[in-house]
Amino acid sequence: MAAAERMVVVGGDAAGMSAAAQARRLRGPEELEIVAVERGRFSSYSACGIPYWVGGDVAERDALIARSPQEHRAHGIDLRMRTEAVELDAAGRRVRLRGPEGAEHWLGYDRLVLATGAVPVRPPLPGIDAEGVYGVQTLEDGQELLDALEQRVDRAHGSGPGAGEQQPRAVVVGAGYIGVEMAEAFVRRGYAVTVLEKAEQPMSTLDPDMGRLVHEAMCALGIETVLGAAVTEVRTDGQGRACGVVTEEAEYPADVVVLGLGVRPETELARRAGLPLGESGGLLTDLAMRVRGREDIWAGGDCVEVLNLVSGRDQHVPLGTHANKHGQVIGANIGGGYATFPGVVGTAVSKVCDLEIARTGLLEAQAAAAGLQFESVVIESTTRAGYYPGARPIHVKMIAERRSGRLLGLQIVGHENAGKRVDIAAVALHAGMTVEQMTALDLGYAPPFSPVWDPVLVAARKAAAAVRKG
Repeated sequence: MAAAERMVVVGGDAAGMSAAAQARRLRGPEELEIVAVERGRFSSYSACGIPYWVGGDVAERDALIARSPQEHRAHGIDLRMRTEAVELDAAGRRVRLRGPEGAEHWLGYDRLVLATGAVPVRPPLPGIDAEGVYGVQTLEDGQELLDALEQRVDRAHGSGPGAGEQQPRAVVVGAGYIGVEMAEAFVRRGYAVTVLEKAEQPMSTLDPDMGRLVHEAMCALGIETVLGAAVTEVRTDGQGRACGVVTEEAEYPADVVVLGLGVRPETELARRAGLPLGESGGLLTDLAMRVRGREDIWAGGDCVEVLNLVSGRDQHVPLGTHANKHGQVIGANIGGGYATFPGVVGTAVSKVCDLEIARTGLLEAQAAAAGLQFESVVIESTTRAGYYPGARPIHVKMIAERRSGRLLGLQIVGHENAGKRVDIAAVALHAGMTVEQMTALDLGYAPPFSPVWDPVLVAARKAAAAVRKG
């Protein structure tokens, strides 16, 4: 009887463990040995849920864990925690592992899956590594932050130093998705929140005119949002703990500092092994999620670049939805089946307090960079029929290609029931629809849910008219 092949997975979260689980469903242990390594203490968890756990919407850390290491092992996957892959010998088909106690050894593979994720952007500034400065990427990061916040509460309610303090202050550096979500988390915990953003508008994933709406709403929510603020230093106290953030113009006191500057692919292992990387530093794969030029190595999740189906360009899009799909595709292919991941249209949704923010497709700058000519329109409507109680404002921006009228992108800034409307446009983008075709979509209507003309369709009508004139 032939020996079982060995599949080695580097990374124990969404992409890696989805790949392992899917491969195990298709091939038993007698055919395929599966070894997965994870350098952290948790597996298969929702990193996207961390801001809501910090803010108190999610009561317990374990609610974010989809499957524990013990559960994976019970399904025939040898998952080794606190074990890091420190070197990849692609020619020799082996990885060098460092275990919890620091001992190292080589492990051979027949099939390798790289699911190393992403790491928070951490600029080389004075004080950036001080105690009290936190990234929010892993469950360990969230636990460390929550532990620090609870210790601060204990000090504030005790009789020692810190007792009787005023309202605590949080400074969030960066106003992207993580930045605004963490701003909300601190608002919910009773903090005075300052968000510092280097750009002229928050949310670089939106066009500036839509980002301006987010800025206005954040200020109305009591979140001090300072734009054009280039951070130069994190100030520390006598104990070496962060106590303020310094920009070129001012200093902002802080009891806690959170970095929300985005992430970059964690591909150092792959880079040193000579594997192909794209402009963002993410691994390049084919439609089967196999690393380009390699028959025995796959990659998925936040460490890869994917094809943007609208622009036709490779792009780094770090989202858990894609990571799970990548894992399913990889596991199916290693398990003897067949699957592909064709690409993305760039759909994302977030919120800060009761403001919902969403986008799909291309921004104006992305469309121009791709060589496309386009028309843009913005409409203001309400989330429900205007006469129905609870109707709230919603702004929709739609971008369409000139002459063809093909939908290129959609952005939404609004309140309750605004954000998920972006899915209408996401489906339209996948289908290659024109804005004229979108105006005839048979969407659900009742006064509690939308006006008789849904805001997305109002934007489509205006965009179709603009295309005809153009």
